[in-house]
Amino acid sequence: MSELGLRTRMLVKDVMSSPVVTTDEEVPSNTIAKLMNENKFGCVIVTNKYGKPLGIITERDLVVRVLAKNLQPATVMAKDIMTSPLAMIDPEATISDAARRMSRLDIRRLGVLYKGDLIGLLSSKDILGVMPELIEIILERTKIEGPDEASEEEPPSGYCDLCGSYSDALKDKNGQNLCEECRVEAENEK
Repeated sequence: MSELGLRTRMLVKDVMSSPVVTTDEEVPSNTIAKLMNENKFGCVIVTNKYGKPLGIITERDLVVRVLAKNLQPATVMAKDIMTSPLAMIDPEATISDAARRMSRLDIRRLGVLYKGDLIGLLSSKDILGVMPELIEIILERTKIEGPDEASEEEPPSGYCDLCGSYSDALKDKNGQNLCEECRVEAENEK
């Protein structure tokens, strides 16, 4: 595919939001809420005085850590309610790697770090937004390259249609996916 000039992988840098809305760790939560509202973002990145990312504050953090506890928003500082550390990813990582990382960490946002600087933010919403394009790329790649011969060599894994047990080596026998034991039994019955 590369000889056709098509890139088959979508990268974080292609999808991330940039620039990132940041705030200082000493800013009160009511100011953070205003900042989110003005920028129409669901989160802000908390930075230290040198601009290095320390953590993230989401709308949910404001609700759970300030409002639900009936705290005065003007007295609760960013450093007290942020989720820290901010999970990061490289801009050259694939969208698949980012999605796996988000799933593994059970988070919805990743900071994008390049040479020590925060250059963007990737959210699960950003990934969902490009899913149709990713599916199109896969379909086009399949049309160009044809069926994958390697996948035909490896037997499929799953549950046997006859006994229901899991097998790593199912084989088709008269339209049914059978495990080795059921295939042997079927041969012996003949």
